[in-house]
Parts: sequence; structure tokens; C-alpha cells
Amino acid sequence: MSDAILPLRRAIHAHLAADAGLTALIGAGRLHDEPPRALAGLYVVHGEVTAEDWSTGSDRGCEQKLSLVVWAGDSASSRKALEAAAHIVASLEGAALAPEGHRLVNLGWLSSKLARDPKTHLPTVTLTFRAVTEAL
Repeated sequence: MSDAILPLRRAIHAHLAADAGLTALIGAGRLHDEPPRALAGLYVVHGEVTAEDWSTGSDRGCEQKLSLVVWAGDSASSRKALEAAAHIVASLEGAALAPEGHRLVNLGWLSSKLARDPKTHLPTVTLTFRAVTEAL
């Protein structure tokens, strides 16, 4: 049921874009599907997704492991990236997301990883979440 990936991504994106606290940390319009070129400051990019069937005998379902990557562009520090990442985790915890055509059963944080991108040497924080959805 990979058709749940994009609706969940859109719901997460809309939720985070409307989060005034996150906007105060990273700025407006700093959530992206693809990494922008040469963007300074903090920004968030949708990362990898793995989707698996989670259907039962009566309901179609999907389990996803998805990531959001906080990038610290040229003028930002890893400390600021970690602050933004912590805010994202807190914002999504218990969020009432409504992915179109699906019901969110649960969404939970699994891990955070601070690293440096091998090409740019910029700090990144990769957040991994587990989500389960059922088709409506």
C-alpha cells in the first residue's frame, strides 16, 4: 500500500509548515521535498521512506519508516540543527494528522542521528519515525 506515502508526507509537511515554533527556529518556507542548492541557515528535507504491508484480514494498512533531515547550511550550527530536530519530534508526537484517504493509527519517533554530509561537510540531523496508516 505504497499509496499512503505521499498523503502522509503531505500531512506532515502541512503540520510542520503551520508550526509557529518551528518557523521561529528555522524561518518560513524552509521545508523542502528536495534539498535546495546553496541555502544558508537551517532547513528541513523529506528523506528516505520504506513502506511495508500492514494489512489485516479485514483492513488494508501500511507501515512506514520515514525520515526528515535537518540541514545546517553555511551559517547554522549543529546545535541549532539539534534544537530544530527536537522541536520537530515534539511537534509530531501526538499530532492529529489526517493523510488524505488514510487514517493515521500511530506515528512515533525512532531515532536521531547527527552527522556531517560527506560532500559538503555541513551538519545534518536525520530523524527517523515509524508510522502506521489504514486505508479509508
